[in-house]
Amino acid sequence: MSSTLSAQERPDMDALFQQLAKPEGEGWRIAESDILREWSKSGSASMDLLLQRGQAALDEGEIEVAIGHLTALTDHAPEFAEGFQTRAAAYATAGQFGPALADLAKALQLEPRHFAALTQLGAMLEESGDTERALAAYRASLKIHPHQQEAIDGVERLERLQSGTEI
Repeated sequence: MSSTLSAQERPDMDALFQQLAKPEGEGWRIAESDILREWSKSGSASMDLLLQRGQAALDEGEIEVAIGHLTALTDHAPEFAEGFQTRAAAYATAGQFGPALADLAKALQLEPRHFAALTQLGAMLEESGDTERALAAYRASLKIHPHQQEAIDGVERLERLQSGTEI
């Protein structure tokens, strides 16, 4: 028996993204939760376990362990965007920006609407001093998910910096 869901059992991702982008109401919170839950499903219980172990190691500050689990995941599930996005976070935490940027590019290639990857890209570009591209990444993320506080703050911070009002 297959562990993947039939098309009828999967949520309508386009509808979820439409709900996520609505500025009014609180329905976006449910849509965000549903999208994140769906993104965490690789279709394989063993790959989902690698993701969970990688996330747990990252949360516990065991960066090399996290990278190990997440590398195994991306090696065995090369079409799973969440594996690349999570490994990018681990690489960034380790100060390995080159591999982190490569993983974010792969995650966005696989899932162009991955707002968390876009926001993470914005933060990394901002940290490296590339404010124009950072601002573009934050804005692209907010077009998909206009309620992300980290991206909202990033846009405000970089716009103040550009206008010369940053202290």
